[in-house]
Amino acid sequence: MNFIAWMIVACEIAFWIFIILGLVTRYIFKNNTLSIFFFALTPVVDLLLLALTSYDLYRGATATIAHGIAAIYIGVSLAYGKSMISWADSRFRYYILKTGEKPERLSGREFSRNEGKNLLRHYAAFLIGGSMLALIIFLIDDPSRTESLFAVLKVWGLVLVIDTAITTSYFIWPKKDKTTSRVG
Repeated sequence: MNFIAWMIVACEIAFWIFIILGLVTRYIFKNNTLSIFFFALTPVVDLLLLALTSYDLYRGATATIAHGIAAIYIGVSLAYGKSMISWADSRFRYYILKTGEKPERLSGREFSRNEGKNLLRHYAAFLIGGSMLALIIFLIDDPSRTESLFAVLKVWGLVLVIDTAITTSYFIWPKKDKTTSRVG
């Protein structure tokens, strides 16, 4: 595994550590200001990964799939970051603190609408990460050094098409509620 791949792993771990620290300081230590600080560090992790990836390519490294995944990671983190923190927050309150309502499993139209929102987030992530990949490909201007970035962009585009098809299917055939569809 190359340096950038290790940095992606380290950034993902740091992202979740900052979220956990934010939740613990908010709910256990009752320090909302410090929790906001920890949550605010999550985009700093993205900036660090962007800087390391850019520096590696600037030094003349041939782009690898890991460089492409770094762009995906940054796009996904920026597009989904707030919703991931909200998801973790509701589960922390219910499962750790034993307060609040149990996070509900969506079904029917609510599930479809939620998946539609997630698809829009996926498009936003693709625009952010894809733009970064396109910019890197343009700036390096050497197809032999950026071939893997273009491959990552194509695969991600295919994944987005598949995600669109699956999400569309949820509007045609909404997910049934498993608790009411059982025969007693």
